[in-house]
Amino acid sequence: MIKVAISGVAGRMGLEVLKTVLAAEDTDLCAAIDIYNEGLDAGSLLGGEPLGVKITSNLAEALATSGAEVMVDFTGPSSVTANVVAALNAGVRPVVGTTGMSPEDFDKVSKLAEKMRLGCIIAPNFAIGALLMIKFAAEAAKYFPNVEIIEKHHDQKIDAPSGTAIKTAEKILEQRGDFQQGLELEEEKITGARGGKMPGGLRIHSVRLPGYVAHQEVIFGGVGQTLTIKHDSIARESFMPGVLTAIRAVLRLEGVVYGLENLLFE
Repeated sequence: MIKVAISGVAGRMGLEVLKTVLAAEDTDLCAAIDIYNEGLDAGSLLGGEPLGVKITSNLAEALATSGAEVMVDFTGPSSVTANVVAALNAGVRPVVGTTGMSPEDFDKVSKLAEKMRLGCIIAPNFAIGALLMIKFAAEAAKYFPNVEIIEKHHDQKIDAPSGTAIKTAEKILEQRGDFQQGLELEEEKITGARGGKMPGGLRIHSVRLPGYVAHQEVIFGGVGQTLTIKHDSIARESFMPGVLTAIRAVLRLEGVVYGLENLLFE
């Protein structure tokens, strides 16, 4: 059994991870961490029987005393780096779905994971369909270099654009090299109307509204035609097979792997 600690257990994604860890035959919940509901049994979050694991806000203590092998983190951009550093220092392997980590923080975590010789998986998206969307978009960019991305998420998501959109853009930019799209000088009558600008003029547009979960369109424009590659996560269960894959895989890794696709497709 893989002993799993869940950081951000009371959040929307944390609850799905909790259900998944409890249902899987090879994972065992050993710690539940959140700044809310401290002292309650984690089972109360699901309205079920007590699990014998109480929610705590003290991550370091939970990792030190629970025997955790893997920490799954779905918290927020302001706390994720400190959580990952705490896990690595405790000898626990992080699986991170929280987005918004800065390049400096990512570098810090990468160096620490390498030093500790521990695996760490940081994934902007755990949905297999979303990973295929990124893969297909990178292939399409060889033939349709003019592209914009529209990503839509629920209105409680703090960071914009999404980690998935940034990852998609990075993969497209790898394929199209120094290509420059769009007008050299554009006039925005309202600042930000054209979205966020990536190198080469690639634009990312972020929508935040209640009712959405996680959705993205990658729109390519060519002479007399357009091509759209789209993915929709209509429920958070869509991420859970990928989370389980990461929990199992991180035990055999050393260093940081950025993107679950590196385990699935390569």
